[in-house]
Parts: sequence; structure tokens; C-alpha cells
Amino acid sequence: MSGTVHLKHRRIAVALEKEIRSGQVERGTRLPGELSLARRFGVSRNTVRTALAELNEAGLISTRTGKGSFVMFDGRPLDDRLGWAHALAAQGAETRVRVLAITARRDDRLAERLNLDSPEVIVVERVREIVPRTVVSYECSRVPALEGLSELPGRGLGGDSLTEELGRAGLHADHGEQRVRGRRIDEREAALLGRDAGEWFLNTERTSWTAGGAFVEHVDSLLDPEHFQLLLNFNESSS
Repeated sequence: MSGTVHLKHRRIAVALEKEIRSGQVERGTRLPGELSLARRFGVSRNTVRTALAELNEAGLISTRTGKGSFVMFDGRPLDDRLGWAHALAAQGAETRVRVLAITARRDDRLAERLNLDSPEVIVVERVREIVPRTVVSYECSRVPALEGLSELPGRGLGGDSLTEELGRAGLHADHGEQRVRGRRIDEREAALLGRDAGEWFLNTERTSWTAGGAFVEHVDSLLDPEHFQLLLNFNESSS
């Protein structure tokens, strides 16, 4: 019996999630009540309640006692291939970046790990803020010290966008890998983020390459979990 209930509530949750993510149901919209949804899907109110709780846990809706469930997702997925500044701006958030430091370094460990031709890299450290001055991320990027990029320590980023600088240097990310974990921030990171040491943040490590296999960027980021979520899409096939 429990397996049947699980399948029923998952079917409802998946159906509603598709409507929300596709934009059919806009942000701020109040979902039909439990009784209406129960009639629509031909299930009990308890099954509907379980499905709504799952959507609430995923951050797609917000359920308010006595008022109902309201859509929180605006239908526009955050695409970090554009760079965080453009991606957050597309979500309607006013953001700004503060460059902490741009330095030229030799990173033998990274060169060995990624099998790079040269250990010479340009390191760009930044914090990103949502106006007014709420720091939501710390990013440490390492890019190859190629012509056009090796001058960054002296002249800074044009328009504060590293993605644009990489493009002007002929480096366009085609593929790569990203690792994500949660960890506590240390004292230095806490000072940069304006938080308390020991708070939990999302830690991502992303390495990107061009279509031809040239190294583009390795970025180590700390992301405030209140503003960033990890979304994994997958398909289930029945045997």
C-alpha cells in the first residue's frame, strides 16, 4: 500500500513541477486547493498534501496555513554558462561584483591535476552581491596566462566580467565538469563573505574546456544556499 501511495504522490508532484518549471503557472500564483487537486488527479487529500510538501521542500512553492500554496519558482532556470552576473540578472536580481584581487601565480598542483601544459595561471578573486550589499558568493577563478589574460593583474577586468575576457582571448567553454558539496567556511572566507566562521555554504569546483580541448577556467566557488540551489535532471526508465 505504501508503495502505491508513494507512486501516486510522485505522479502528482512531477505533473505540477512540470507546469511550474515550464511557466504555465507563474510565480505568485495560488495553486488550486487540496480538494480540487484531489479531484483532478483522482486521489485522496492526504496524497495531494504529500505531493505539495515535496514541492515545498524543493523550493517550488510556499504553503501558508489557512491561505494555500503559492508558486515561488518563476519558470526561468539559472544558467551559469552565462556567468553568474548575467544569470542572476536574468532572474531579476540586481547584482554587482567586487574584485578582491587579480594575481599571476604558478599553480603546480592544478597543472598536475588537470595535465596542463603550463602551471602559470591568472587568479581572479571576487565576491558577488545582491543589492543592497548582501554577499551571496565568493569565487576564485584560475585561467591560463595567455596573451590578453596575462595583463589582467595590471589593468583589471573590463566590465567586471571574466566570461567576456575569456571570450576576447578566444576561450569559449564547450564542456567540463562540476563537483558540488556542502562545507563549513573558515575564518578567512567568513570575513570575505561577511558571515560567521563555521556556517554551511555550497562549494562548487568547475573546470571547463574548449571544443578543441584547451583549458578555459577552473573556478572554486562558495555559494550562499539561500540564493543558490542545485538542480539535477534525470529520466527514470521502467524495466
